[in-house]
Amino acid sequence: MLLAGLALSVVLSGSIVTAKDNNTKKPQSKNLIVLIGDGMGPAQVSAARLYAKTRMGKEHLNLDAYYVGQATTYADKGEDGGKIVSGAVTDSASAGTAFATGNKTYNAAISVSNEDVSKPYASVIEAAEMSGKSTGLVTTARITHATPAVYASHVRSRDNEAAIASQYLESGVDVLLGGGQQFFLSKDEKGKRSDKSIINDFTAKGYKHVTDAASLKALTSKNSKVIGLFNSSHIAYTPDRDAKTPSLAAMTGKALEVLSSNKNGFAIMIEGGRIDHASHANDFPSTIQETLDFDAAVKVAMDFAKKDGNTSIVITADHETGGLSLSRDNIYELNIDQWGKQKHSSESIANTLKEAGTIADIKKIVAANTGITDLSDEEAQQILDGDGSSYGREGGYNAVISKRLLVGWAGHGHSGVDVGVWAYGPISSKVKGQIDNTGIALASAEIIGVDLKKATAQLQSKHLYPKFKVSREGAVLYPVQALVQALGGKYKSDAAAVILSKGNRTVSINKSTLAVKVNGTAASYKADLDNGAYYLPLDAFSKLTGSALKWDALSERIILK
Repeated sequence: MLLAGLALSVVLSGSIVTAKDNNTKKPQSKNLIVLIGDGMGPAQVSAARLYAKTRMGKEHLNLDAYYVGQATTYADKGEDGGKIVSGAVTDSASAGTAFATGNKTYNAAISVSNEDVSKPYASVIEAAEMSGKSTGLVTTARITHATPAVYASHVRSRDNEAAIASQYLESGVDVLLGGGQQFFLSKDEKGKRSDKSIINDFTAKGYKHVTDAASLKALTSKNSKVIGLFNSSHIAYTPDRDAKTPSLAAMTGKALEVLSSNKNGFAIMIEGGRIDHASHANDFPSTIQETLDFDAAVKVAMDFAKKDGNTSIVITADHETGGLSLSRDNIYELNIDQWGKQKHSSESIANTLKEAGTIADIKKIVAANTGITDLSDEEAQQILDGDGSSYGREGGYNAVISKRLLVGWAGHGHSGVDVGVWAYGPISSKVKGQIDNTGIALASAEIIGVDLKKATAQLQSKHLYPKFKVSREGAVLYPVQALVQALGGKYKSDAAAVILSKGNRTVSINKSTLAVKVNGTAASYKADLDNGAYYLPLDAFSKLTGSALKWDALSERIILK
């Protein structure tokens, strides 16, 4: 069972700030830009800087001059079915919820609380939207992926990307740029693509739909609403892109041009989403290229802010990925000259590696992609054998290449190290030093004068996100004790029965027969008992509350009104 989330306090500028605080102070900036390097830990930044200096003649990254401190990233503790699913090491969903809403939660949660019946938390983007500002989400990952999702949707599981896409339509977010087109195309009952799609619904609401770099570039500030989907899944890695695929910098520049036409200002989140994916795969050369792609977007944002004069920028990461180390095997050197020799990502040759049958095949593939012509039989065999993870031969390839480059990886997952924080404008003083990632959200809301508490209250009056189960007959059932309490009712259990009450209404469950009575009248259904917990259909709770509660099956939430 997921444990209830803890209210956390964050020290900002010498004062205690909590997620419950009302961020309604006079705004110090009209606009807010949040840039997230997904998976971008200290070693990823250092590697990109070393590469830029050695191979590009640049002494510093664009973000270097704005470093103000570091942030902790841990998630709420939680378990599911006896298995620990979150704690000291976060995923992008729980970390994103923290720096978007100011609240901790469990891994996989998209801006909902850590409870059996979760409640939604409003993000700074949603609060900005409610205050009349324009808003945007930009990423090189799927736009329905965890980091953008936490800013404008609410689901118990980040895997429910179809629901996230659907919720974007009602979110009011003005600019959506990234990958993930597959989740905006509907399917018929046989699983085939149908003519009906969410994209049509977006265009009906006035969104301009763009699909490549040229159509993105052609947009002007007159296009106040834009949805740009540039790949079915994630946008291709930097070394694999063609001319039709926009860079993160290009998407950033166009998004800022569109959003800045609103006299009330804007709030936007921009994510370098594929730093994380390259690090998960242990693809070191692609990790560097994705970090540099992100750094180029930082420059676009900084140039805008300096010219505008009324914009705050905060830059951070959700977590580090891979446990990257810039050394290995007790060798006090790095093979930096080889870091830029790889032509394409390991992802792009993964299928070719799978098809290889011999050591000679492997050597040919590696030589073509890296220029390494002296691969040993042992190294080639290591690639053929795979690394024992789900990455298989791609993992074996990256292990061999990483050793050649003199870098190491702890694994294919996340790590719990602190991540950097960079900032520009009035927000800088509010996120400096050692902070928690929740402090990013609280400072962001305060700096543009939007009210997270009020926005959250509005959301919580509309929806609840319960755990649920489906009976053999296909009925959706809900946990009795957790849901009745979330609905403001009372739960009482004695030797013979469970009694639910709210006002003068009651629902009872006979513990022996599981028979249900609603206001004294026998119901047509029985309760379900599972591992000591009772479950009932939504009808019972509607009768108990006197409200016509509805179940949103796509988003897996109860509609309260």
